[in-house]
Order: sequence, then C-alpha cells, then structure tokens
Amino acid sequence: MSKIIALANQKGGVGKTTSSINLAASLAVLEYRTLLVDADPQANSTSGIGFDPRTIKESIYECIINDVDPRDAIQKTDTPNLDLLPAHIDLVGAEIEMINLTNREYKMKAVLDKVRDDYDFIIIDCSPSLGLITINALTAANSVIIPVQCEYFALEGLGKLLNTIKIVQNRLNTDLEIEGILLTMYDVRLRLSNQVVEEVKTHFQDLVFDTIIQRNTRLSEAPSFGVSVIMHDANCKGSINYLNLAREIIRKNGLVRENGSNKVTVNS
Repeated sequence: MSKIIALANQKGGVGKTTSSINLAASLAVLEYRTLLVDADPQANSTSGIGFDPRTIKESIYECIINDVDPRDAIQKTDTPNLDLLPAHIDLVGAEIEMINLTNREYKMKAVLDKVRDDYDFIIIDCSPSLGLITINALTAANSVIIPVQCEYFALEGLGKLLNTIKIVQNRLNTDLEIEGILLTMYDVRLRLSNQVVEEVKTHFQDLVFDTIIQRNTRLSEAPSFGVSVIMHDANCKGSINYLNLAREIIRKNGLVRENGSNKVTVNS
C-alpha cells in the first residue's frame, strides 16, 4: 500500500507545484512507482508534466463527482514509474457540487484507495487555499509537506494552515502527520534567505527537512518544456536538490525493497 503525501500551503508562490512535480519525478527515477495527483483547478502540475488540461477528457474531477474509476483517468508520463491523475478547470466547481454529498470530506480518499496498491508513493499537489478539495487531500493523506519560500513573509498564513491540519487530525484523519517543512527558493548569497532558514529552523526544529531547494534557472524553465527538472537537466542543482529530498523521505519512512522484488515494505 502506498504512502500518500500532500503538499499544501494556502499561500501561493511558495514552490508547491514545482515541488510536487519534481519530488514525484525524483521518486520515480529512484524506481518507486509514483502517482502525481493534481488537486489544483489551475492544473499546473498537469501542464507542467506535459499534458494540456484543455484536452483532458477524464480527470480527478470526474473521479470525485461522477465516480469515474481513477484508472480510466490516470495518464502515463514520459518518466518511467511516474503516472498522473490530472486536473482541469472543472475542479473549481467541485467544492460547490460536494456541499450536499454524504461524507464529502472523504471523496478523494475513496478515489485514491482504489489505486493505492498500484503505487509506492502518491503525491498530491493541493490548491493554494484551505477549501474542501484541500481538506479532502489532507483527509486522504498519510502526511503533509509544507513548502515555505526563503523570502519576505515566509511564515505568513502558516499558523492558519497548521490549525487546519490539527482540525483534520482531530476530526477526519487521526493518522495525518507533518512529513516536514520544505524550504524553497533559497539563495545562499542573500542575507534574507539565510535569516529565513534560521528563523524557520528555530521555530520548527526537527520538522524542517535537511534538504533545501535552491533557486535554479533550469528548475524554473522546466515547466515550459512540460517536463520535470530531472528530465530537463539531470545534473543541475534543482535535480540534485529534489533527488536529495526524495532520498531523505525514503530514509525517514524506512522504505526498503525486498531482495529480488519490486515490492516496497515499511520498516516498523
């Protein structure tokens, strides 16, 4: 059964989608069967991995609202071991359509439960809001990664997100954990970047990943080619950062491969 990790922060521009795409691609390159779930109506993970959201016939929206089997919506990507459950603009209306549904907070969980045995990791790119779709993602997930940019107002809104996570833990998903806080857009030359790193590590200590995502031109331009950074330039700083993050998550979770098998087990 797969480990489901949601990437969430209601503050936009923190590197959430970039991290979702590139963490998923890095896990796939490390030969872990990975599903990237685009749960953002902007569908940037969908386009960023090489698909045109306008041409998608079935997406996570149809899976949630119309009970379409997720296997009918999942797309193979050009990266071995990486699949995509895409999004499109119709997801904007999903929250309104879900208001009167029974167990509305568990709809995404029901969708992903159907394919959990097909993957080692499921990575969910949440929308930059704390609406019902994001609540669904947190309810479906085992853990959440919180990207925080090394810039002004880095911690803005973080308290509200942490409070939402606590509510989900108390009412909907008692097993939800914070996988870690991921520092992004780091520039070693800037005093501000270093101050933010120090401040976040002081506040959150062991919750902060050792891996820090640095600013990198190749990382920024990869989405315009519809590929992850590791498929764009495997030797650039961005690729190395996300591979290190993937390895850190694998080590943290004690994920090991059985000898002579593709099966992944979790060390207790």
